[in-house]
Amino acid sequence: MAASADPAKQLPIAGVEISVAGGLADASAVSGPSGFFTIPLSWRVRVGERVVLEFRHPDYQPLDLPYNGGNDLYLARMVPLGATSGGPEVPISNVIARYSVRTTTAVNIGSAVKTFQVVNTGNQLCKGRKPCSPDGRWKAAFGAVTMDAGPGNEFHNARASCIAGPCPFTRIEENGDAAHPTRTLRVSALNWSDTATFVVEAEVYRPLADNAFRQSYPIIFDRALTFTLPPSADEISIEAEVNGASIVFPLGPKLLLTWANCQLLVSPDQSKVCRCELKAGYRFGAPAVSAGRSADE
Repeated sequence: MAASADPAKQLPIAGVEISVAGGLADASAVSGPSGFFTIPLSWRVRVGERVVLEFRHPDYQPLDLPYNGGNDLYLARMVPLGATSGGPEVPISNVIARYSVRTTTAVNIGSAVKTFQVVNTGNQLCKGRKPCSPDGRWKAAFGAVTMDAGPGNEFHNARASCIAGPCPFTRIEENGDAAHPTRTLRVSALNWSDTATFVVEAEVYRPLADNAFRQSYPIIFDRALTFTLPPSADEISIEAEVNGASIVFPLGPKLLLTWANCQLLVSPDQSKVCRCELKAGYRFGAPAVSAGRSADE
């Protein structure tokens, strides 16, 4: 991480090349966006033997860190070389991160109604011949109806009820998955008296997919900015005023930015953390006022 007296400026450093002095590692390593790395030591290294880890990055001073083994915590603090370019720095201000998320909106396009009858004769003993009434005494009958919302559509708020006949002696046995949208809806009823009539009703919706655009305001510490994104974030771009001109910079899959180096870290919950560090010749801050003009113009 970057060396600083301010903990908020001790930012992780990606792209650091790490090796072990004296060739005591089987391979070198490169730090990731969070600064994490692993490096396999050679079989020749004895337990507790002192080794020196070498950290190298073009924007930081070289760092050699002694490691004595064990389970102690080691922090590799690298000192920045400085970002001066020999000339005036271009100001970067009013930075906003923009991204899109996939959303689905259900639009009501109508409703569906269908009736069906369950034919039966009341007051006939069941005598164990199913179906029977819930108490097992009377002969009963089943009836059912199936409804299809059509391709690309789905039913919402499905409900079924008895509307004619001996309704107190009926029961809705199946009502599909009324609590969730579904394209196909099946409703069945049990009747243990005379013929009864039932009705099924539901609203018909069509799901429409769309991209909703969101924005996030980065946190800026020293020469680095950081912002977080939800797991579904896509089409990431940064809008900023560069030397007073407002420009939108699409990052693309490789996170390419003309005035900063960016890294993307995916957290365990799949949210995304994007960190960009200014290149030489740029600085964060308000654009300078041109000679001959006042700031109030």
